[in-house]
Amino acid sequence: MAWAPEIGMNETPPQHSLSEIADRLRTAQRVAVLAHVRPDGDAVGSVMGLALSLMLAGKEVVPMLEDGVPDNLAFLPEVGRIQQPRPGDVVEVDVAVAVDTATKPRLGEGCNAALAAAPLWINIDHHPTNPNYGDLNHVNGSAPATGQLIYELLQVGGFPLNDAVRRHLYAAISTDTGSFQYPGVTARTLRIVAEMMEQGLETAELCRALYQAQPLRHVQLLGRMLREMRLTCEGQVASWQLTQQALREVAARPGDTEGLIDTLRMIDEVVVAVIFEELEDGKVRVSSRSKSDAVNVAEVCARFGGGGHRAAAGARLAGPLETAAENFLAELKHEVGRLA
Repeated sequence: MAWAPEIGMNETPPQHSLSEIADRLRTAQRVAVLAHVRPDGDAVGSVMGLALSLMLAGKEVVPMLEDGVPDNLAFLPEVGRIQQPRPGDVVEVDVAVAVDTATKPRLGEGCNAALAAAPLWINIDHHPTNPNYGDLNHVNGSAPATGQLIYELLQVGGFPLNDAVRRHLYAAISTDTGSFQYPGVTARTLRIVAEMMEQGLETAELCRALYQAQPLRHVQLLGRMLREMRLTCEGQVASWQLTQQALREVAARPGDTEGLIDTLRMIDEVVVAVIFEELEDGKVRVSSRSKSDAVNVAEVCARFGGGGHRAAAGARLAGPLETAAENFLAELKHEVGRLA
């Protein structure tokens, strides 16, 4: 990545308008579009929404995801175009566009290695902790989903939209806003959906596939979570420790755990929900959600090297699972205790 020479070591790289980014994409011929490891709906939808639009505009586009497409999103159109990097891959492009990814390492070792020679990096994101790691950066922490920023980019740049692009952008926005329930949703968010519907987007079947087509594995994990969850801080914190053994018992696949934390979050008295997932390498993936503006889970996750949004954040901790959960919950207890 080529950093601007005039930027000092302790200075934050500048922000750029979507118009500036659109101008640069318009002049590029070969573009890579990629997002974070363990991609969710916003990551996949933003990658493919932008990639397919650029293809319609005559660009040669390489969509890439380190971990590929999870099963729960495999129904989305043309996701078979997404490539996973292989050892030794070198992908030559004019521009690499990272979307919905708070830090460059989160793109994955394979993706970063494959695109190491990219002469220009564009960074489009809605995570407020993003340090502006691109050559061109558009980071809007108030946007409820990166998919919304991609839609605005396509509109500003006059890039084409078809039904596949709209389906991806709807999936991105809908999933990252909790189906339009989270505080970041604005009138503009809903107008974007209305605009896409006016252009022909059908949402009913799309929502069925997104929210009403879970595999039995997901439901089995849900049942286990409801049996094993813990309530602490006088019922204000709900947490669950998801072990590798539990994942093996249901033969879990990527995407099977999506949405589980929302069930913990829906308990009336609960202010913060947390899932601690034991990973194959022994580390622990922490996912946290807050229902109170007074409890900033991004700050708590930052103490463990993570980050995210005020109401939704994550981190990776050293194992073992029980110790990681105990340490994180101890920090969280201090924050929740301020509500009293």
